[in-house]
Parts: sequence; C-alpha cells; structure tokens
Amino acid sequence: MQDFLDEYAAFCDEHGRPERVELMMCDINAILRGKWLPGDDEEKIAKGGVRMPLSTYAPNILGEEVEDTGLGIAVGDPDGQLYPVPGSLRPVPWASASGGSVAQVLCEMHDENEKVAPYSPRRQLENVLEIFAARGMKPVVATELEFYLYKPREDMNDAPIPPDRSPTAQNFDLDVLDRTQAILDDILDAAWDQGMTPDTLIAEYGPGQFEVNFHHTDDVMAAADDALYFRRIVRGVARKHGMGATFMAKPYADYPGNGMHVHVSVVNEAGENVFDEGGDEPSALLRQAVAGTLDTMDDLQAIFAPHMNSYRRFQRGSFAPHTPDWGLDNRAAAVRLPEVAGPGARLEHRIAGADANPYLVIAGVLGGMLYGFDHPDLPLPAPLDEQNGEFSDPLTSDWFTAVECFADSDVAEAMFLPGYRDIYAAVRRDEISQLTTAISQIEYRTYLGRL
Repeated sequence: MQDFLDEYAAFCDEHGRPERVELMMCDINAILRGKWLPGDDEEKIAKGGVRMPLSTYAPNILGEEVEDTGLGIAVGDPDGQLYPVPGSLRPVPWASASGGSVAQVLCEMHDENEKVAPYSPRRQLENVLEIFAARGMKPVVATELEFYLYKPREDMNDAPIPPDRSPTAQNFDLDVLDRTQAILDDILDAAWDQGMTPDTLIAEYGPGQFEVNFHHTDDVMAAADDALYFRRIVRGVARKHGMGATFMAKPYADYPGNGMHVHVSVVNEAGENVFDEGGDEPSALLRQAVAGTLDTMDDLQAIFAPHMNSYRRFQRGSFAPHTPDWGLDNRAAAVRLPEVAGPGARLEHRIAGADANPYLVIAGVLGGMLYGFDHPDLPLPAPLDEQNGEFSDPLTSDWFTAVECFADSDVAEAMFLPGYRDIYAAVRRDEISQLTTAISQIEYRTYLGRL
C-alpha cells in the first residue's frame, strides 16, 4: 500500500494532483475496463478498495459475459479487488476533467487467494517469462504497431474514409507526415509523457496508415504495457483532433491491414545474446527458435488473429505473411531474421494483427520459441530466400478453424495457465456464434431484390 502512496505523492509533486484517476484493467480482447475515482482517493486505490467482477477479464468483444467460460453468474460472479500495478501511474495529457488534469493507472484484480487472478492476460505473459528466468535467460523485445487515421463517421455502420489528400500509396511519404504533423506530434509527445520510448514513426502504405516502432527492452512486460497504452493514446489524441483512429486488422479491403510485429532476442545471465555465434548463418539456437515459432503458428493463430476481421489479412494479395515460412531479411516471411550475428541477432514475428492482445501475442511468440528450444529435432524448412517463390501451405483464413485448432491444442494448453486455453476458446466461440450468423449488408444488396 505504501509503495503506491509514495508513487502517487511523487506524481503529484511532478504533475499536480489530478482531478480524477482512471483505473484500467486489460481484458482478453485488450480492451481497457475499469473505473474513475476522484484524485483525492489514493488510499482507496492503494488498499484495493475498488472492486469489479472477476469475469470482467473475459467478456466477448461486445462486452457480454460468456457463460461457457465458467466465470460470471454461473459461479455467482464474485468480485476481485483492483490493485495498482507498480510504476504504472501516468498522466493523460489529451484528457481533462472539469478543467483539471487526469491520471491513469494500470490495475490487476486479485482473487480470493489474494493473488492476481489467473484470467489476467498479463499473468499469462508473466508465466512464460518465469520459465525463461528459470532457465537463466531473458528475452529482449521490441514491437511495431500499425494504425489508420480516418475522418469522423456519422454512423457506426459507415465505412472509414481516409484523411483528405491521402495518396492511395503513401509509403514513407514525407509530405503525408508534414500534413499530419499536428496529430503525430501530439501522439509522440503523449507517448513520451507516459514514459514510453518510441523510436521511429513512418507513413505506411495505406491511405492514412502509420507505423510506430519502439526501442528494444529487456522489460518485456513494460513493452506489452506500452503497446496497450499506445493504442489508447492514438485513439484519444485522434479524437481530440476531430479524427478517428483504428488498430482494426483490416479496415479496408483494398489496402494493407494493420499488423503488430514482435522482434525478439534472448540474453543469458551475463547479458550475452544467446543467438549470436559470430557467423554469417543463423546459429543452431536461433534456428530452433524459428522452428518452434513456425511449428506452433497454426496452434496459436487464434491468439495472433483473434477476431472475425483478423482473417482478412490471411489471404493472397493481402500484403501480410500468410504462410508459416521464414527468411533472412525477407518481409514476405512470417518469421524474418533481420540480423543473425552480434547483439542484434534476433527474429521478427510478423503474423499478429494490431487488433490482438499484446500480452497474449508476446506470450505466444516466446512460448513458440521455448517449444523450439525443447524440441531441437523440429524440422526447419528452407528459408524463402532459397525456395524460388514456393511457399508452405497457408495458415487458415477461417476464424472457426483457427479457434478449434487452438481449443484442441496441447501446445496452447501447456503454454498458458491451467484453464486459460478453454476460457479463450469459449469467448471466441461465443463471438463466432453471434457475429457469423448476422446477415451482412452485401447479402441484402446482392440477393434480396434479385432472388
């Protein structure tokens, strides 16, 4: 309790006492849920005096309770106590409350055992990191996130419209950055204000699409936290400027989708990169890591592509890797090796959409690498650079197939905490039953007056 009170006092000394504090908790879909408290209620926050149902960790994308998770009203819908995550108190520079400032703090719910509930996405990643630590290894991670800006919509059913003067192919276009400078500057300023370390920000290919890269860090949980925070920053700053922003996997049929790439190296207790053997070819351990991520890609696709719209990226011509292949500095590959020697020896996992939960994505990537370490005899196909354009069998473009593969996966069951695989599958099955049975506008337009 005292640690948070000390952190809060230091925050107030630097930023002034906020009018309100936004308590945020990450659910299974990486949607932030929580409560607002007055800025003079820090003791209540510190002692876990704020409560929410534990089932809040695992609603469907519509925010509804999913009975088949075994949570919610079926077991009395018990509460958990919200406790602040140490070091996560941040200003919210784009927001204001009655003319005053706003702060945010990331929280976790503790269950009846007075521990972080096992339904927490952060807890899934923490579990994988504990396995690495037990082996004397520490992952070093960097993420890249893509997003689109679009003009405000009058109706939530309307398709997005790119910002004025957006070229259809704006890749690395400096004029686009100049025209969007006010929004982008505010986004980067807010990121720095919240303690992040963004590296580069570029205009990506699609109209109104941008990408941010973050610096590598051995604080993997912080890297996942920052990916979560950044999505909130972009949407909040865009609204302040009268625009919309989305990390939806595929908002336009004819333009590239939004991905979340994850770069990973691993260091030992001496701080040495275990993938570096000093040669020009990938080391044996790096090859094992690649083999593990490729071999588990089908099992974990439902993590990397959680939503119905996610599967529009897994089709030919979608601008995204859609086969479990690897390559040396080859952006057509699902797993790319930008460097194979020196401190930068690493892999880049390029499958996940920007719509995915960053904690679960990073847990899945690291878990796949562990699987490769534990199965050194896994076959590794030839890199794309040597295949003359021949690709492996594609990953599925069908949401139901991916979810059922995950639900039956022994790899997924072992990778996450007990029962989490089944909770995740139950949420996705519920969404499938609701979203895929709705009759679409294109069906009405094509069939209703013709048949």
